[in-house]
Order: sequence, then C-alpha cells, then structure tokens
Amino acid sequence: MLQILPTFVVQLPLPPPFSSRSPAQLPEPTMNPQAAWGYIGLLCFSFVSTAKGSLQPLSFQPGTLYQYHYTLDVQLEHTSMLSLQGACLQAEALVQLHQLWRDQSGEELLQVQIRDLKVQHKPEEERSQDGTGGPPAEIALSQEARAELQQPVFIFWSSGKVKAFYGDEAESILISNLKRGIISLLQLQPHAGTAVEEDISGSCQVTYTVSNHSITKTKDLLSCTKLNSGFTSVNKAIQWQPTSRSQYMVKDNLLQSVLAEESHVLSPALRSTTSIKISSRQQLQLVSPPMPGPAEVTGRSPEDALAGTEGQHQTLGMASLPFRRVCTHCPSLRAYLKDFDSQRVKMDTSKVATTWQFQRFIRMLHSAKKRDVLQLLRRAPEEMLPFVVEAAVAAQSVASLAALSDFLDFSKEPKSLLEKFLYAAAFSPRPSGELLRLVLDKLDGKQLAPDVQETGIVAMGSLVGKLCQQKLCGLQEVERGVETILRGLKGAEKESEVVIYLLALGNAMLPETIPTLLDHAEEGPATITAAAISALQQFPAQHISSKVKRAMRRILHEKRKSYEKTCRLAAAEILLDNEPSPMDVINILLAAKELETETATFLLLKVWNSLHADHHPARKIMKDIMGDPQINNYNFFSKAGISSSFSGPLTVTQDLLSTFRLDLLFLEGGFLRKSVSDFSLLSRGWQLRAAQVTIEAQGMESMLGENVLEGEEEPELMAGMSAIFFDVQLRPIVFFQGYTDLMAKVLLSSGEPTSVVKGNLLLMDHHQVIPLQSGLQVAVKLQGGLGLDISADMDVNIWEQELKTSINARGSLTIDFQAELDAPSFQATLRSQTEVETSIHFDTMLRFSSSPVLMCLQLREEQVPYREIFTVSKSAGSQSNTTRKGRRGTMPGREFALHRANSKVCNLLLTVEE
Repeated sequence: MLQILPTFVVQLPLPPPFSSRSPAQLPEPTMNPQAAWGYIGLLCFSFVSTAKGSLQPLSFQPGTLYQYHYTLDVQLEHTSMLSLQGACLQAEALVQLHQLWRDQSGEELLQVQIRDLKVQHKPEEERSQDGTGGPPAEIALSQEARAELQQPVFIFWSSGKVKAFYGDEAESILISNLKRGIISLLQLQPHAGTAVEEDISGSCQVTYTVSNHSITKTKDLLSCTKLNSGFTSVNKAIQWQPTSRSQYMVKDNLLQSVLAEESHVLSPALRSTTSIKISSRQQLQLVSPPMPGPAEVTGRSPEDALAGTEGQHQTLGMASLPFRRVCTHCPSLRAYLKDFDSQRVKMDTSKVATTWQFQRFIRMLHSAKKRDVLQLLRRAPEEMLPFVVEAAVAAQSVASLAALSDFLDFSKEPKSLLEKFLYAAAFSPRPSGELLRLVLDKLDGKQLAPDVQETGIVAMGSLVGKLCQQKLCGLQEVERGVETILRGLKGAEKESEVVIYLLALGNAMLPETIPTLLDHAEEGPATITAAAISALQQFPAQHISSKVKRAMRRILHEKRKSYEKTCRLAAAEILLDNEPSPMDVINILLAAKELETETATFLLLKVWNSLHADHHPARKIMKDIMGDPQINNYNFFSKAGISSSFSGPLTVTQDLLSTFRLDLLFLEGGFLRKSVSDFSLLSRGWQLRAAQVTIEAQGMESMLGENVLEGEEEPELMAGMSAIFFDVQLRPIVFFQGYTDLMAKVLLSSGEPTSVVKGNLLLMDHHQVIPLQSGLQVAVKLQGGLGLDISADMDVNIWEQELKTSINARGSLTIDFQAELDAPSFQATLRSQTEVETSIHFDTMLRFSSSPVLMCLQLREEQVPYREIFTVSKSAGSQSNTTRKGRRGTMPGREFALHRANSKVCNLLLTVEE
C-alpha cells in the first residue's frame, strides 16, 4: 500500500463538473476492496502530512480567473515624538491571476495583473484625542503610472515557489518594485522547514511552520543579501531591529489569503531615543467565487507560452531595484560659489554651527564637478582652506579626490595643510581604495618634511586597516600600502623611523603582521619595544593568540633580557585585558612583589581596577583568585608608592557606557614618568577608544640627583606626547629632547598649549536601502559630524620643583538622521537632528619640594547644551508640507571626584597656589 499510495495521490484526476457528466460517466455505487484501502490510505496520508507540518501541493486551475482584494498600509513615525504625526500611505487594488500554461510536472506559468489601484495618504492635521489624524486624501496617479500598473507580469510557479519572474525591464523602478511586492506574496512552501528564498528583500533565510490550513513564514531580514544596498561606517553607526512575518491560509490546495506584516526600528547607535519606526502591512484576500478565465496556451516552455502574449517580457530578478531620489532643494556648489565672498565659514571647530556647515559642504561636494571643487580650493582664504580640504576628503567623490590631487602639491604647500589632509584621510569612517591611492601617490618617492612623512605613514596604516575591515583587503591599493609600510620598516635606520612604521602597523591591525611586531617587541631597544607593544594593544582580543601571550610573559618576567619598566607594564596590560588565564593573573601578582615600589604599586592597582570594572574581561577570574587569603591581604596589596591607576564610568545610558581611565606612573624619586588619560565608548558589543593621550618624561633622575639602577642605561632627558583618537594612532609629538632643548623651550616658551588635533571629521556615514515587502523602499541616511579642538600642555618649573600638565578638549557633535519613503506620486521624509557642545579639562599638578610628593588631579566638564529637532515632510502630487518640533536643554557642568585622598591634596595645593 505504501508503494501504491504516492502514485495514487499524484495521479488522482480532478473530476469534471457534475453537470457535464453523462449517465455513462457516473461512478458505480460499489467499490472494490483495493480502491477502498487506497482511499483510506489517502486519508491517513493527509492526516500524517498535516501533523508533521505539510499541506497538499498548491495549484491554480486552468481556465479560471482568480481575483484577490489587495490592501497596503505603510507608516513611518518618530518613536520619541509621538505628538508629531508621521507619514502614512494606504493603497488598495484588485489583483487578477490566472494560469497561462502548465507542464506535465505541475509547474505553472501564471499571469498577474493589478487593477483599479487607489492610493491615499493622511494629510498633516492635529491629532485627535484617540491619536489619529484626519481622513485620508487620495493621491492622483499619472496616466503613465496607471498604464504601467495595468501591464501584466508573469511568474513560473511550482506549488508556491516562484522559479522565474518575467516583466518589462523598461518600466519605471517604482512601478516595477510594486509588482515585485505583490509577486513576493506568492512565494511560499506548503511544508515546514527552513530555506533560503529569493524575493523582493533579496536572498533571505525563511522559516515555515504549518498547522491545519495555515502556513506561517518568518523571514530573517538580517540574513538577507542584496546588491547595491548602501554603505556604512567601519564603526557601527545604526541599530536596526527588523521583523517580518506572513500568514497564509490555504483551502482545497488553493491560496485563500495572505497577511504580511513587517516592522523596522532604526536608530543612531549613540542615540536610540531618536529612533524611527517603519511599519508595513499587506493583505491579499480571495474574492469568491472564481470566474471563468482565459484558456491555457500551448508550448514546450514558459518562454514559448510568453511569445504569444503582448508586450516585451524579459526575465527579471525578484530583488527590489534601487531607487535614488532626485533632490530638488539640495545645496549646489556652483550656486554657492556665486556668492562665495559673502558666505565664508567662521572657523570655530568646537561650535555646532561650524560642524553643521561641514556636513552641508560634504553634501555639496558629493554632486559637484571637479572644476567647481578645484575653484573652491583655489578661492578659499587661508583660514578656511583646511576646512574645505577636510570636507573634500570626507565627500570622497571621484571629482573631489581628483580636485585634491591637482590642488595639493606636497613640495610646496604648508606643512600644516598637508598634515590636515592626511589626518582627514586617516579618520575617514569608510575610506575608499581611491583615497588610499591618492595618499600613496602623494607620498611616493618624495623628499618631505619629517612631520609630513610620519603623518602620512600612520595615515596609510589607518586606511589599510579600515579597508580590510570593509573586506577590501584584496584591493591593489591595499597590497601596495602594506608593502610600502613593511619595506619602510625593513629599511628604517633611525629608531624614530622604526617607531612610526610600527605604529602604522598598529593602525592597520593586520593579523599577518603580528610576528613582525613580536620580533621588534622582544628584540628591540626600549623605544621600539614600547612602540611594538603599543601596536599590539590596538588588535582585538581574537588576534591576541597564545603565541602573543607567551611573548608578553617573556617581556614581563624578563626571561631573555631586561626591559624598561613601562614596557613590562604594557606587556602585563595585554595579558590582563585579553582573556587571561588564572595562572597569568597569579604570576602578575607575584611579579609585583619583586618590582620597585612605584612600579609594583601601579601594577597592583591595575589588577584591582580590573576586579571592580564590570565590563573588564578578567573580572570573574580576578574575583576567584581574590578568594585566596594568601593573595588578597593587606601585606600583599599595601604599597607605599604614589603611582595610581583609576578607571570608572563617566556617562551611562541605555545605549552607551563612557569610561575614563587615568594611569600615573612615577619614578622612585617622585617625578612623573608616564601619564595616560583614556576616554572610551562601549555600546552594544563594540568598543571605541575615543581619545587617549599619553605624556611621557624620562631622564629626570639625573635632574633630581638620583642614581640609575644597576644594569640600566641612563636614558636621554626628554618629554613627549602621543595620542589615539577614534582608534587611530597619531604621530607622536616631542616637547623637548635633551637638557639644552629643555632650557631653550623653558626660557623661550610662549605659554601657548600644543595642539594635538584640531579640525572637523565625519564620524559616521551610513546609507541603507530597505526594500519593504510591499515593493516600496525606505532609504535610511545617517551622518555624524564632529568638530574637535584638543590641546595639551606640560609646564616644568625647575626652580619651584613643580610640574603641571593640562589637556583641554572642546568639541561639537551633530547627528543628521533621516528616512525617506518613495512611492509613485508620493514622497515622505522623517528627519531628526541632534547637536551637542562639550568641553572637558584634565589638569595635573605635582609639587616635588614636599616629601612625599604631592599630586592633584582635576577632571571637570563644563555645562553641555544640546538640541534636537524632529521633522516630517510629505509631498503628494503638487502639494507638500513640512512640520517640525524640537526640544533643547543644558546638562550642568560637573567636576569628577576621583578619590578622597586626591581631593584632600587638591585642597592643599590649590589653597597654597592662591
């Protein structure tokens, strides 16, 4: 019976209508036993199939016209400003479907046609008490749109699976996508399981569940792959939470209804409270009873059957075609140049007005021609030229890069402008191969000032790393960049040159260069070892392998040679920050007992901070080890040094954890050896080192009359600074080198701080096209601009035996976030704009005339003004309107109490100074 039953099910003929039977065709009233067992087996098979999650194959009957009532409802809204009515689009139509051709295996060619489409939208009105707006207004479609809509499309269909889609490729994109949206509703399968399907969303993973006459399809929109879907920054810019669920009702092998619902919640990664929600609901409902329809056509294939129909029908892809809105009110560079002399930008990078202007320039340059960009560069006054160069780099259009190539002459331009160009390239959130090629061409084979050469090398490393993060490591420009860095490292003769190439490798973060970094870390002199370990600290945890950890253990415990104390501490930090083993932690604690007082104090405080930081990867291991009283006791952790390591949260929101870390390592005589100020951002699984400023001083022992420890070389007197901003290592800066240089700069000092970084950069750049199930498209755009002015100063007063350092950071952040919905004769845009200004100051004061040395740390933030503007713009036919609402406020300034002992010393020192 099991062998006969499949044949019986497949070959069971459909009987003709009862009225068409002749008496001779009527079945006999009796049934033989074999047929009876066959029918019983068929019933059992149907029951078992349904229980296991399967329905009978789906089909449409020949000579029958099926009509479905189609409705669509799409809404866009600001989730944090519900009082502002969003955009709503509604549509209904009659969808006619009939079988055009069928082969012997049951696969069908279906004709699908849209009739009587009516489109409505909700005009802008005050919301009523129940939260709804006024009655919808009808949108008049053009004659061309109506004519295109009524042109049929065809699908090659096999029991729910769309195997091919045929239509006119000359149709407008919006109309063609609407038809794809309806066709995608016919993409299903009658049995449970998971599969990869091609529909309007692209190639997506879908999961089916079947129960009685119902089929539920859940689509994983995050798994969809499609071409031309946009671009995004290397750092995560957007949070996207999509859902898609379709419910199919089937009766007697016929599709009765479809209900497809999807939603998308999108928000900037740094500001989820300004999110936009997109909701879409489609429904197909069979209009009964079916009507007589056109007869089947003959042919050997679907192509043969289509040859007899009207019009041109090509095989088309199911995925949505990208649509780009033509901006009629966007700023034009050519128009700007006409009034250029009266529209010059005021250059205060820490103000939001300048940062908004920066983003406006980027949009102008995106669509500008090369000659216009070149004219802007040549006409810009000296104080405005760096701003224009930064905007041209951020735009990254073919025209802007070509104009920069013609304008920038690395043999003539002032050093500051060339460095501005190179840093703008290094900070690019999504660099292109063309940008790296431009940098390589400008640096290749030229005799440049050392500062420009060094800046170019670290920028090159940053560009290589970001391109590889975009999975573009195979580009010829990337290979050329890596080769340039490695060749330069191999041929470098001076220690300072080797350091720059090692830092460039740290920016690139290429796993294949780790062995090179390890060789320099273990075998090089102190400055090279320090640079190599600093480069390794840039790598994510998955690349800190057992081989790397073994090398760090050898450096920490000095298994092969002696190392400078800051190098040993950096090696310990790598071990602690990258999934340490319990034995690593225990050995680090034991090693601290053998170190000098200041170094041991610093290291033990690093361990202690790791224990109390919720986000630290070693916290659980630390907690287990601290359960041992032989380690966690006063004798072990009580060290008399003044070195310190402090870390803690600055800001905690539902999206973001902002942390501050301060490391201060002193010499045994009380002079500051190294200070590290670190501001990091942690958000939903990704981490960004927003700013890290390191100030180092060495050789101070001789000035204080101290003796160098036996076995160590007397280091050269020097002080300098290095900085990392947004995970990009900058070129180190030297304050002074040698006693003569120190005295000259003390006597001739202007008192002005050293600029670490000053300018504008594009922090986030995101463009995403979301094809809705309905065939409509939403384009999501996000730009985050940042204006920075960070300076540092180090004041050494030899006569008063006093050291002061200060780091001042002023900045402005602007976020422009919008979603654009496009439909025939209708457009809607939801936009949120956020702006913030902030200023942070970090000062240290050390008095060496006292014993012990007195140290005061001050971290303060000035008041933070912010503003948010929410906009809804709609255009239907010849009518358009825009509605805005906003909110503003000021967060009060604050001074952070680092720890109680520090507060007491600050009160003492500041009182004496006054």
